Amino acid sequence: MEARGRAFLEGFPWCDGVLETYVGNLTVGAVVAVLLARVETGRSDVDEWLWVVVGDLPPAYLVTDDAPNPACALRAYVALMGEWVEATRAGRPVDDLIPVLTHGGGQEISPTGANAAQLHSRLDFLAQQILRNYDTDLRACGA
Repeated sequence: MEARGRAFLEGFPWCDGVLETYVGNLTVGAVVAVLLARVETGRSDVDEWLWVVVGDLPPAYLVTDDAPNPACALRAYVALMGEWVEATRAGRPVDDLIPVLTHGGGQEISPTGANAAQLHSRLDFLAQQILRNYDTDLRACGA
């Protein structure tokens, strides 16, 4: 999972390399892993530290500003991806939302009802079966 997270970040043109990665206390087999990564970039508009969510779901990176720990990062991931699901189901544009990418992170997933249903199922699993075990950690981000 760490290698997948590293490769995902290194696929972006703004990432000159991943200097460090830390596997958070929130890793569930091949289902989900939340990593903290320090990236090398020559750009001032890219944060040096990012959360990376990978697993049997669309990968994403998140800033650390409102996510002091892996559980808060996963909670933010679920919320942001949930916005994509809601917009897709309502037929609204998803251009200004978090990109929902294929597992390899190479292409955006089409905003179709079937894709929204599949993502919703994964998000529901994360919220109901995984995040519910991190109540103490989630207090740090106001959950």
